[in-house]
Amino acid sequence: MRLLREVARECPAFTPNLLELARLLLLNEEAGVSADAAFAEVQRLLEQAVRGSKRNPVAVLELAHFLDAFRNVPREAEKLYEEGAAGALKLVEESWTALLDLWTGENTRESLGKALELAALAEKVFPESGDIMLAVVTARNYAARAGLMDAEEA
Repeated sequence: MRLLREVARECPAFTPNLLELARLLLLNEEAGVSADAAFAEVQRLLEQAVRGSKRNPVAVLELAHFLDAFRNVPREAEKLYEEGAAGALKLVEESWTALLDLWTGENTRESLGKALELAALAEKVFPESGDIMLAVVTARNYAARAGLMDAEEA
């Protein structure tokens, strides 16, 4: 933990280190450190991780879990859970759009098959997403041209 603390001092925006240090502090009791002091340090590290990561969903959810489980502030945790979920969904939407584009661009039977499978799920999860819908339509058009589906289905 000493080394993790040194890294935290030298690189205060290195989120993975801050999260790891916070987790270790929760798992290990330090001699001569009260639970209140340990929890205060953990909370400070998690808040620093949220700021340093520009509110990355992983860091936001870590803070939410801590506030919920250790600080008993469910309303604060709820707001953070919602923020984390929204950020995670945005990341999934962007990832799925990129995968659809990649597999469609590869334009092989195998890659188009994978694109069609993901397209079916993506349009259910993100029916309002213009990016997803464009990628789905493109994948289906390529698949129809490759004979993997009827043109009417595309």
